[in-house]
Amino acid sequence: MSAIQNSLMPFFAAHAPFDRFERTHLQWLMERLALNYYARGEVLAEPAQGQAQRFFIIKQGCVKGGRHHDDQAVFELHEGETFPLGALLAGRAVTSTYRAAEDVFCFELGAADFRELLEMSPVFKDFCTRRIAALFDQSNLAMQAQLAQSATEQQSLSSPLSGILRRAPVTCTPETPLREVLTTMRELHVGSMIAVDAANRPVGIFTLHDLLGRVVLSGVSTDRPIAEVMSRDPVSLPPEALAYEAAMVMARAGFRHVLVTEADGTLRGILSERDLFALQRVGLRQLSGALRQAESIEVLVALSKDIRALTRNMMAQGVAADQLTLFLSTLNDLLAERVIELESLAAGLDQGPLQGQVCWLVMGSGGRFEQTLNTDQDNALLFNVPEGLTAEAVRAQLLPVALRVNHALARCGFPLCKGEIMASNPQWCLSMQEWRQVFDRWIDRGSPDALMHASIFFDFRALAGERKLAEELRNWLAKLARGNVRFLHQMAANALRNRPPLGMVRDFVLNDAKRLDLKINGLTPFVDAARIFSLASGTTQTSTLQRLRQGAVALKVPGTDVEAWIKAFLFIQMLRLRHHYEEIARLGEAAGDQLDNLIDPAHLNELDRRILKEAFRQARKVQSKLALDYQL
Repeated sequence: MSAIQNSLMPFFAAHAPFDRFERTHLQWLMERLALNYYARGEVLAEPAQGQAQRFFIIKQGCVKGGRHHDDQAVFELHEGETFPLGALLAGRAVTSTYRAAEDVFCFELGAADFRELLEMSPVFKDFCTRRIAALFDQSNLAMQAQLAQSATEQQSLSSPLSGILRRAPVTCTPETPLREVLTTMRELHVGSMIAVDAANRPVGIFTLHDLLGRVVLSGVSTDRPIAEVMSRDPVSLPPEALAYEAAMVMARAGFRHVLVTEADGTLRGILSERDLFALQRVGLRQLSGALRQAESIEVLVALSKDIRALTRNMMAQGVAADQLTLFLSTLNDLLAERVIELESLAAGLDQGPLQGQVCWLVMGSGGRFEQTLNTDQDNALLFNVPEGLTAEAVRAQLLPVALRVNHALARCGFPLCKGEIMASNPQWCLSMQEWRQVFDRWIDRGSPDALMHASIFFDFRALAGERKLAEELRNWLAKLARGNVRFLHQMAANALRNRPPLGMVRDFVLNDAKRLDLKINGLTPFVDAARIFSLASGTTQTSTLQRLRQGAVALKVPGTDVEAWIKAFLFIQMLRLRHHYEEIARLGEAAGDQLDNLIDPAHLNELDRRILKEAFRQARKVQSKLALDYQL
């Protein structure tokens, strides 16, 4: 038995979750396994067998699963994969027919032993009850280790703020004289003072940065109370908020500090940029500040390279895919906003009748806060028509500025859109009334072009200018689309034309270049489904993750299904980001124009291949939800 077990060790060491088993638990398992053979076409498990009695581990070969009423195969299982977890956990029959697609050898464990192992091994229980999440977690850890060998001691941006606070905050009353405040700050070597009320709730903050502008240059006497020079109503976050949320607040608003307050408003602590990034060496606020203060397009071109360098640095630190794309989208927003500001100032749009009447829109991955290192331009213009002007007259003023903005963004590393979905295209520089007419026409007609445009433009959000215009258009669209079942049916049918690349013969269906397109075939099924869920439920979010969560709640999709979809989406996104990271590491900064989303699955390790298959299966499941909802 010992010799047999030793011979099997390499197999189990290569497959999750057995590679993380304690040795005694693995030995216990191997002592109770039976090895069985199934010829091609033979059934291993089917609904007619009644309650599931065996746990299968595929040692060799391929097993196909399909609907029991017509035996149509819908998924494949290969070496190291297991089934039927759901049936064994629930004590019911399987819902699919599992059939050998070729000669198959399987390790089998009886249901009673399966349940005993479940209680014996925490690793096995976690895998069985959180199978998809556990696999993704394991791969993400391995991926992070690969990218972050030099950053193992750095603090994670996923840490709660309560775990980052280092010491009690220094406080005073609003009536405390400035002289006393400054003396205390010097003695305690702190850069800020928080003014609190009698209940220890913060009412203001004073920092050394405020000293020069608000006190010294303004000639304010140090005998005056701090209340006269402090920043009132400082931004605060709860202790359970994550570090990356604090970083986003600092980046967006240009703050150096964020307060941490309890649910009742009382002060818990204060975080500075140094607290968040001293260990990570990430100058996020410095970069965001430089973007805001850039005085020329040339400076922004240089800063765009810093954004990409910072993104690669954060990848190496193990920042999660959703956080990473949010950071990158936010910094790209700041860059684009400054480009727009500079070009608008040069054209005099900051004055005159158009002031406060124009909103720049961003669509596509930018509109969803899901930009990566390979992002082109998808933007447009929305405006109100001031009294005395026409839409054509406004367009004539805006289009030359938009053209300069588009070319400036191209210099900053955002290629011009090949489909000309840009603000400089008169077709996408429209008044509020014109946009409503366009959207109404797309929804009413549902032609192929209309569906294609809707999949891009309906992800719009405000980028710069009068943001209320975008909010008004979004709320109008949400009401219009929700009430048009025919249009949603057409959107769903169009989305289902792009199927995940899972093969019926082997693992994956590859394109002509023998590659998988992670964006089109991997991410797009989730993005399209989330958009339809959002339109159907009337939610106004543009992020795929938010759309899945909020739309699914409104449509009564089980939370476990939604979280499995999200895990799958994030895994594919991180695989795509890693691919970009490796290409840049190999080719250098010049790789920017050559980045693609194509990978060869043969170059993935066994765990990532297995999880990618599972991620594509989740894409099939989210599409099955669409097909069921719209009877497709």
